[in-house]
Amino acid sequence: MSDLEVKYQKLLDYLKGLESVAVAFSGGVDSTFLLAAAKEALGDNVIALTAKSCLFPESESGEAEEFCKNIGVKQIVLDLGDTELPSFQYNPPNRCYICKKGLFQKFLEKAKKNQMVCVAEGSNMDDLTKAEIRELSKQMNLPTWSKPSFACLASRFVYGETITKEKLAMVERAEDLLREQGFRQFRVRIHGTNARIELLPEDIPRMLDENLRKEIVDKLKRYGFTYITLDLEGYRTGSMNEVLV
Repeated sequence: MSDLEVKYQKLLDYLKGLESVAVAFSGGVDSTFLLAAAKEALGDNVIALTAKSCLFPESESGEAEEFCKNIGVKQIVLDLGDTELPSFQYNPPNRCYICKKGLFQKFLEKAKKNQMVCVAEGSNMDDLTKAEIRELSKQMNLPTWSKPSFACLASRFVYGETITKEKLAMVERAEDLLREQGFRQFRVRIHGTNARIELLPEDIPRMLDENLRKEIVDKLKRYGFTYITLDLEGYRTGSMNEVLV
């Protein structure tokens, strides 16, 4: 048995010891892998809890729902409505903590109502790395094994700028456009009404094609952006944190 197989077996053994589990399921690489593993370990003693709000694109919700149906896991969708927490909307540096605390309180309540012993989240650590999760996902024929990394749309906002439903929609439409144009890993960061596009360094030359550049600029302006810029440092996670001290 390979080291990777040993790690996966340890995960299955751990999940079996939980007896029943509600998986916080977004449809991303980590949570999809965890849900599939929990299904293998626990059979029908697992449910998926998915948050629905304007912070997550519709495409993500659809993929998550389809996966649950395909593997036969009950999915419970919690409609969170708009960005309802004022402390979250004002977008402080601890925005993610505020959001996750409120979200997991609701998940715990829903898990208890469905007689689930605990709630599990797919955050990978050193004992099972992202690359290993992708490799195992590929071996398990999971559709997310090569899926680009994704974070909620609030991560596109500069700290201190109020998060609104309208601006979230602008970002979602802009990123949908880039996806339709064949870009895979990217971000559209919003600063006021300005867009800062992050692409993988190897994709930057393609964006400079005159016809493509003009189409993207024209459409983003129609979506509500005033200026459209290309970040020459390229795509990187957590670029909004670079201004924090």
